[in-house]
Amino acid sequence: MGIKEQLKNDMKEAMKAKDKVKLSTIRMIMSLIKNAEIDKRGELTDEEVISLLQKYAKQRKESIEMYERGGRQDLVEKEKAELAIVESYLPEQLDENEIKNIVKSTIEEVGASSVKDMGKVMKAVMPKLRGRADGSVVNRIVKELLSGE
Repeated sequence: MGIKEQLKNDMKEAMKAKDKVKLSTIRMIMSLIKNAEIDKRGELTDEEVISLLQKYAKQRKESIEMYERGGRQDLVEKEKAELAIVESYLPEQLDENEIKNIVKSTIEEVGASSVKDMGKVMKAVMPKLRGRADGSVVNRIVKELLSGE
């Protein structure tokens, strides 16, 4: 079953369970998907939907940070609830050790030796980690490994 079908089924379940937070979050996701399909003039693949969900999750994380700095705990809780729902549709995220192992092998593959080769490494490693790791975390790990920290 594709992600869109899963979202539709979960939306029906949320309606039946009267789960307002889950229902509104899924409706927002469905709206994002629909808008992207209109822009693309065609159906989105599961990979494109995952990419869209990652962007949405990143926005939620940024909102949480801003609300925490502003002292708006009520909004922080709302955003965290939405983020948990969005992340439930994303592939399992790798932990830092797994990311480091993949980055190390990629550094050896491309023959990188210094921070100057960072672009080459990022270009090679991101397709391997697509959807399973946050780009900023990967970037930090690549920088650490190439600078010898």
